[in-house]
Amino acid sequence: STKGCSRTCTRMADATIAAGVEKMTVSEPGAAAAAPKETAKGGAKAPAPAPALSPEELAEIERKYSLVRGVGEECISEAELRNLLTKKPTFRLYDGFEPSGRMHIAQGVFKAMNVNKCTQAGGTFVFWVADWFALMNDKMGGDLSKIQVVGQYLIEVWKAAGMDLSKVEFEWCAEAITKNAGAYWTQALDIARVFNITRIKKCCQIMGRLEGTLTAAQILYPLMQCTDIFFLKADICQLGVDQRKVNMLAREYCDAVKIKLKPIILSHHMLLGLGKGQEKMSKSDPNSAIFMEDTPEEVERKIMQAYCPNAPAAPAASAEAEVEDAGKESMHLVADDLMNPCLDYVHYIIFSPPGATFTAGGTTFSSYEEVRDAFLSGKLSENDLKVGLAAAVNALIQPVREHFVKDERAKQIFEQVKEFKKDTAPPPKILRRLQAPGLPEGVPVHAVFAPWASPQTPLSVVLGLIAQLAAAPAGSTPVLWLPDWASFSLNCLGGDAKAIACAYSLLVLELKALAPELMETVRVIWQKEAILENPSDYWVSVINVGRSFQLQDVRAVDEANEAVGQVLSSLMHVGDVLALSPTTIGCSPGQVALHNLALGYYSKAEITTLPLPTVCPVPCDELCLGGLEAPPSADDFLLLSDSAQDTGKKLKKAFCEPGNVAHCPPLSVANAVVFARGGSVNVARKEENGGDKAYTTLDELRADYAEGRLHPADLKPALTKAVEEFLTPIRALFKTKEAKDADAKLKAVLKKMTKK
Repeated sequence: STKGCSRTCTRMADATIAAGVEKMTVSEPGAAAAAPKETAKGGAKAPAPAPALSPEELAEIERKYSLVRGVGEECISEAELRNLLTKKPTFRLYDGFEPSGRMHIAQGVFKAMNVNKCTQAGGTFVFWVADWFALMNDKMGGDLSKIQVVGQYLIEVWKAAGMDLSKVEFEWCAEAITKNAGAYWTQALDIARVFNITRIKKCCQIMGRLEGTLTAAQILYPLMQCTDIFFLKADICQLGVDQRKVNMLAREYCDAVKIKLKPIILSHHMLLGLGKGQEKMSKSDPNSAIFMEDTPEEVERKIMQAYCPNAPAAPAASAEAEVEDAGKESMHLVADDLMNPCLDYVHYIIFSPPGATFTAGGTTFSSYEEVRDAFLSGKLSENDLKVGLAAAVNALIQPVREHFVKDERAKQIFEQVKEFKKDTAPPPKILRRLQAPGLPEGVPVHAVFAPWASPQTPLSVVLGLIAQLAAAPAGSTPVLWLPDWASFSLNCLGGDAKAIACAYSLLVLELKALAPELMETVRVIWQKEAILENPSDYWVSVINVGRSFQLQDVRAVDEANEAVGQVLSSLMHVGDVLALSPTTIGCSPGQVALHNLALGYYSKAEITTLPLPTVCPVPCDELCLGGLEAPPSADDFLLLSDSAQDTGKKLKKAFCEPGNVAHCPPLSVANAVVFARGGSVNVARKEENGGDKAYTTLDELRADYAEGRLHPADLKPALTKAVEEFLTPIRALFKTKEAKDADAKLKAVLKKMTKK
């Protein structure tokens, strides 16, 4: 039976190694590949032991450890932190923020205190200013210059809040990623190829989303945040407990790819929201938090109205308890059945600096425990606690207020930000996309997308691509798109980028050998190379696609594939279609679902500035030589890298039951390879067996075979000769150094994958 040629690689996967797609996924913490054991070889000398530290050095390390460890509610791991402080006095910590226009007290005062502790211990604190993400999320009307002004405003807030900026670096995401797009996105794709969907969904607490309502883009955010850690060369991830799961993802990635030194996770406490049952403060609820620009009166009002119990609240009803954000159970690692935000502020804000005191109800307290005990015992009333807290918070914020009055630069920035907030008009709808380079302007594009990279090229796949490219309407430019980065994200060829490049280079050479005149008209575009022409617009388009689809909609394209790369490569495919803006798409039947996803985005995004492409499936037989009962083996597919001897052996063993034309692979091969190209199958036999006969049509060949006038023993040699004649240019190609080197690389990778 005739099937889409895109299934050929999938069917070969059952016989070899998933057509080069090696499933290397980490689904659970601890499930990653173990790090390689270190053994001494060849009698090598063991390294000399480190010199013993003096008492003064030990005391200094303990001082640094106490400062840094005091920042986190949890540290993974404390032993690694001590080792880092011992061996690397100038370490790097990282946190990130999106310039959205407002900063609450946890991000302002609390963060400033924590940063100072870390830098006093010798660390350099790196802030990842996520202006690119703010742009993507339409903050400040999608105006990057305005977003960057807001970022400068937040830096001024930290300066005024007492953050020592002498050992603080601010890395602006948009600029850094654009300048280093190749390194950043290669790292992101490498992380994607290692994990499966189930593991990544557990990270989605960073967006505060229910797992069942995720958009496809929300699968990408954890991958990118994990990438940030390695891109910034962070030794310590110093973020909130709510980011713990994605930070742990980075450690699991290190296990998977055998990176010995993992980032240390130092997770600070998440301040409670001021309302009852609020697990954390929210910028969307102004009454849930104190903001750095709040007036003294606003601070007093919010704190006096805050939830302030002196006994644990009754458990929530079971129906309500079922509706929880993904991972909400880990928002706070220290048990607190009271959940009193006023005491939380006293504990983590007021008493954060060394030697701090707190005055309330006429009493000065020197520790948080004293305040809590006095409040729970009734010695300190709720009103007195709140009055004292409001006064203490206002004292912390007052320098910030004064800074934006007295400092001319800060004042100017603040005025700009206030003007931005007045502009409530929705941002204009702009279709951001890559425009594929090198295409003639005004000429329709007929796009063909090569299948994912494979270590071996089945003959049927090349024949299918030739047919798809040849289907280009008159007057259009046929384009062959090589998805090398998407293949990398799918872990094709074990994630070997050089092998993927070899596979596609060889594929193009094979196409040129078999269809030279056609390929003269084809524009070949490498995905990675095109993306790097304008990475910002490309990835914005990909993430916008992801925001438009529920995760299950993208998973439906290839639901059996549990790898994160399935989601990422599907979204990238839509971005690729947008980049080419084709009027027609030639494809195998197996690619239709992927192209329909792209068409669905045209509808969801209401795209009217680009032509809606027409998808044109081109039927192609997968040319499996085996029978129907047994699963296919490696010998059931003709490969372009086969020698003439290998091809002959495979055709000789092909299923070919006398008189059976319902399933006769040699007839399919004759039709696809010989008759479709105007050739003939020339049978040579003795006169008593029917004599020589040349077949030029499938109908004629099928009729003689069905009636028994042509025996398998006569058909197979004649077909083998005809196939060899067709493959003559391929035989010449594989004698060239370029093809031989590529083939050798791919065979080495396949051998390595087969051993795993």
